[in-house]
Amino acid sequence: MPNPRRYLKVGLVILFILLLSVLVYYNSERLREGPVIKIELPKDGETVSNPLVTILGTVKNISYLTLNGRQVFVDQEGRLTERLLLPYGYSILTLEGRDRFGRTIKESVRLFYK
Repeated sequence: MPNPRRYLKVGLVILFILLLSVLVYYNSERLREGPVIKIELPKDGETVSNPLVTILGTVKNISYLTLNGRQVFVDQEGRLTERLLLPYGYSILTLEGRDRFGRTIKESVRLFYK
C-alpha cells in the first residue's frame, strides 16, 4: 500500500524546487539584461546656443561609466547629471558603460554649438 506521507514529502520537495527556480529566474534579470544607458538630455542632433551643457540620463547594471573617456558617477538610483563645456562647432558626447561581467554599452549624442 502506498505511503501518503511519502507522496506529500516528494510533492513538497518538487514545489520547493519549482519555487526556487522561479525566484532565481526573476532575480537573474539584471544578469541577463546587461548594462543599459539612456540619455534623456540633450537630444541627439540638437543645436545649442550655450556652451555649458547638462547631460541627464539614467543607467542600469553599470559598474564603471565614462563620458568621452573620463570617469563619471551616478547616484544610488542610477541617475546621471554631468555638466560639460562644449567647443564651437560639432561635438560628439559618448557615454560608455561596463557591467561587472565585462559587457559594455556605448551611447552617443551629437550636438552643434553655434
